[in-house]
Amino acid sequence: MDSDIDESLRKRPRKYPFSTDSSSRKSFMHDDDNRLEITKAKFGSLLKRHGDLTERLSRDSDKIIFERLQKEFEAARASQTEEICLDKEQWNDGLLATIRERVHMEADRKAMSGDANLLPSPQEKITYKIGNKVICCLEGARIGIQYETSFAGEPCELYHCVLESKSFLEKMTVLEHTVPFFLPIREIENDLLSSNAMKFIDHIGELLQAYVDRREQVRLIKEIYGNQIRELYHSLPYHMVEFVRVDFDCKITVSLRYADLTSLLPTRITVLAWPMFKKNSASSASLNRKEDGVSRTQAPPVRLTYAEDALRSMSLPEAYAEIVLNLPQELQQVNQQRGLT
Repeated sequence: MDSDIDESLRKRPRKYPFSTDSSSRKSFMHDDDNRLEITKAKFGSLLKRHGDLTERLSRDSDKIIFERLQKEFEAARASQTEEICLDKEQWNDGLLATIRERVHMEADRKAMSGDANLLPSPQEKITYKIGNKVICCLEGARIGIQYETSFAGEPCELYHCVLESKSFLEKMTVLEHTVPFFLPIREIENDLLSSNAMKFIDHIGELLQAYVDRREQVRLIKEIYGNQIRELYHSLPYHMVEFVRVDFDCKITVSLRYADLTSLLPTRITVLAWPMFKKNSASSASLNRKEDGVSRTQAPPVRLTYAEDALRSMSLPEAYAEIVLNLPQELQQVNQQRGLT
């Protein structure tokens, strides 16, 4: 009797809860793809809403400060007796000390304005222009720095930073500014302003110019190649950028990372080519057929080193044009090496 039961169990087909036929497996993979696309679409929408909200909040909060400071800077420059343009060699700690001294002497003169006998003669109002910076003396013992940014020779935004100190011997602090909130001006103030005010002023200028340059590079490729680029994402300071291009039966993914916030070119670059095969193509059939019980899948991606080299040495729009120009030839070589052509 026991032997009959054992024999029956041996003949009974085993059922595995996770085994599926090929049609079920395809359906499962299709459902996974659909869920992935839905998730990507939701994530993209969330990023767009976050960017729009950030821009609106930043614009509304900074607009009032910007307009007030801009009027104050314009008034200071209108009342100046002289504007001196300096090169980098002439811009030094001694000149900054002179500017600080003038600011406090003017503040002392205003404080004594009630006594005509003690009132010294008015100071000359001099504005200094060094590179993309305009430095002037503002009312109330303050030093104002206006940063002029540009891209491809065309002017972009103006930014302001106002420094204050209670006396000539005390350290300066950032009183107010219009630097975007995602750039670390307070950290730089803590690191540099008390020890090297000149370096602080220069570093903020480099930070702003680099941010505008990276932003405009991304804006330009969207403007010129927007119909070719998909899934473009970037951080607020544009020091992380990613996008996808689909063409020539291949998806190209580009990932850029910049060493720091003053970098104009990326240092960590990954460009991958992902072959995309049509369902009815012979190559697709051969790649997805079963051989010796093993299911073959799509070929792995390949790094496009020529594209990475271009992005490392050129601006983003120039590098993108170079990549697109040489892409068919590079992909043909890749396919030949893999025996897919």
